[in-house]
Amino acid sequence: MSEKYKETDRMGDIICDDYRILQVIGRFGLTLGFGDHTVAETCKAVGVDAPTFLAVVNFIRSDGRALNLADVVDSLSLTALMDYLHRSHDYFVKFRLPAIRRKLIESIDCSARNQIAFLVLKFYDEFATEVERHMDYEDKHIHTYVSGLMNGAPVGQDGGIHGLAHRHHDNHAQIEKSLSELKSIIIKYYPTGSNACLLNDVLMDLFMTEEDLFSHCRLEDTLFLEAVVRLEDECRERTGVETLPEEIPVEETGTGDVLSEREKEVIVCVVRGMSNKEIAEQLYISVNTVMTHRRNISRKLHIHSPAGLTIYAIVNGLINLDDVEL
Repeated sequence: MSEKYKETDRMGDIICDDYRILQVIGRFGLTLGFGDHTVAETCKAVGVDAPTFLAVVNFIRSDGRALNLADVVDSLSLTALMDYLHRSHDYFVKFRLPAIRRKLIESIDCSARNQIAFLVLKFYDEFATEVERHMDYEDKHIHTYVSGLMNGAPVGQDGGIHGLAHRHHDNHAQIEKSLSELKSIIIKYYPTGSNACLLNDVLMDLFMTEEDLFSHCRLEDTLFLEAVVRLEDECRERTGVETLPEEIPVEETGTGDVLSEREKEVIVCVVRGMSNKEIAEQLYISVNTVMTHRRNISRKLHIHSPAGLTIYAIVNGLINLDDVEL
């Protein structure tokens, strides 16, 4: 195949060339059975904007690195792109994540004797809820704002799309962090038995979902954001409002290390449900010191939730199951 897919390429050929396009076609309302029809013919038959479809598949093919965003935005339909993103949200929330949960339940021992399994499932449910809450925010706030712009509404006075996208970006980073944490917990701490093959299959699903979610979030943070910024500039030009500078979010990084005894004590307190103030009183340290220890624990373990810390504490013998309130 060529470096970039074109409208004259056969739809079946590009899917065989890159299986990830299977994740795209359903979100554009396309179904299998293309025959020898080209991309243009297939899209036209169901009323899909072919340039927007190609913008998405070429973005995924190149991992977003080999495209000139300005040129791509010139060719796509923002309405079609938002429809694709909304269908993607439905796919993750209503199909993909529930399907993985069913397989996860089948692969782990959820009996009363296996509290680790219960905690893994609880962690997964928290992650799925986080994804649903994030995508609901996008549909209700980000997409509603953009639809308003397309219908003549003024650019937001609180920074427009960049004001909305700052939280948008933070949510993306948190989702990626939570999914990475979930995989790590299962790989490192879940004791597999007769259902090892099933659990490995769940992990494969999680890895593929992580790749799919990462690609989806990156498309929103680049291609979609560029298209909305272009629309805002056009709106400001019509109304004579000066263009606002772009706000660039800051990402945090960290490295692993060995836990100190004090940090282990803090973990035990967190697992027992104590607040920062209660931990400070228990260990005779300041609240600020407690918060510093918790940041260091998160950096060293790459675990950021109480559920994840609970699993870590039980597996590593920091606390007994009887001391955990489930």
